[in-house]
Amino acid sequence: MRTSIYKLLLTTLALMLTLAGCGAVKQGNEAERECKEIVDWVDFIQLNDITYHHNYDGTTAATTEQLGNRIGEITYMLNDHACSNHKNANGDAAFLPIGTPIYAMKGYKEEYRIIADNKIYEADRNPHAATVSELWDIAGKVDKVSLNSGQDGSHLGDFSKEMSSAFMEELLLLELVGFNKVYKQTKHESGIFLRVHLNDGTSFRMVFYPKANAFTAGMFGTEKLKEIIMTEQDRIKAGNS
Repeated sequence: MRTSIYKLLLTTLALMLTLAGCGAVKQGNEAERECKEIVDWVDFIQLNDITYHHNYDGTTAATTEQLGNRIGEITYMLNDHACSNHKNANGDAAFLPIGTPIYAMKGYKEEYRIIADNKIYEADRNPHAATVSELWDIAGKVDKVSLNSGQDGSHLGDFSKEMSSAFMEELLLLELVGFNKVYKQTKHESGIFLRVHLNDGTSFRMVFYPKANAFTAGMFGTEKLKEIIMTEQDRIKAGNS
């Protein structure tokens, strides 16, 4: 399996470990004294039971114009304080100091995107969301879908406008089943790297596994969605050869 796929899976596994800690630890000086392990945290925030991760490769520093209402603040920083068995709570962040304000992002529901420390965070786990459209507030906000290299993440080509629209129509209806169920079916398979480009110039990456017909974001695809991806991959690769 290619290096970039390993990196993405390791990042996702680290996030799942963060989400599913086996028990709570005390916060504060006592926890700092007791915890001696080094934990490789993923850059995340938990707010209102939703877990957001920093979209580091699809966004730039947030501007003042993008800041919406202040909706909370960081109450605990895990880095250098919590052990791996820490049970996340609202107000937790991996790397942001206590007191860091959290803002809604203009143009998006706060259940999908928030801003803290000038960074854009996106929801990847919401216990109240049953479908992709309920997790990601992107309906009507997508410019195109593209194919990326699984080796270095570079841009290989764009889906046609028609296929991008069809892709999104199918994607938003998918049921969320969670990363663990998908991982059981995809852990021995190489994936296809996709990028969804939004109208505001930001984007995010997805990985699709054709044999399992699944995405690492935690959903299984439809046959129509698989056909769209495979057809566009073949067309783009044929044009690049």
